[in-house]
Amino acid sequence: MPLKLPVEPHLAPILEAGMQEIGVEYSAEQRDKLLAYLQLLITWNKAYNLTAIRDPGQMIRLHLLDSLAVLPHVVGKRLIDVGTGAGLPGIPLAIMCPDRDFTLLDSNGKKTRFLFQARCDLGLNNLREISARVEEHQPQVAYDAVLSRAFTSVAGMVDKCSHLLGPEAVFLAMKGKFPQSELSEVGKDYKVDASHTLQVPGVDGERHLIVISRDSTTPSTE
Repeated sequence: MPLKLPVEPHLAPILEAGMQEIGVEYSAEQRDKLLAYLQLLITWNKAYNLTAIRDPGQMIRLHLLDSLAVLPHVVGKRLIDVGTGAGLPGIPLAIMCPDRDFTLLDSNGKKTRFLFQARCDLGLNNLREISARVEEHQPQVAYDAVLSRAFTSVAGMVDKCSHLLGPEAVFLAMKGKFPQSELSEVGKDYKVDASHTLQVPGVDGERHLIVISRDSTTPSTE
């Protein structure tokens, strides 16, 4: 079945120019899947209120390009996007990284129904959606990375999601302004490995990606 693309002909050049500015390499199929996802988001948003952003051009900048800006820093084979909402950043990343497996977790049933439809329509075999609270999700195999775009504070992310990670795994927390106060609340068993300033085309506000891992130098309390 051919992908249903947006009717507005000006949207593809906005996406293409943004990806080129970020430095993302893409195929025509990946571009078309991103645009098809955008169309699904526009259509379902009318009834499901998935995002407060209604303008398609702004959706490209604030949702698609914002998600793709972290692509150079994505690591691991198995990743989970916690509090994914409408599938951000998980779906754009799954489209661009077919060799990685993505789990999209959200407790809102309406949103996970949208994720199911998007997965089916886009043919994303490397993606699965789970409708549950993060505390309820107990994976049989630990993840290599936990992604979060709008889930909670950095400290809250570490506290609620630590059971999802393997010993060498990392947290990838997407934030606006550098979250200095949030980082000061992170437990002593974890450390900040890196802070990346993200440049998102067409977005004026600050964007950061904070990379956190377990601190192997912390003495054991056992």
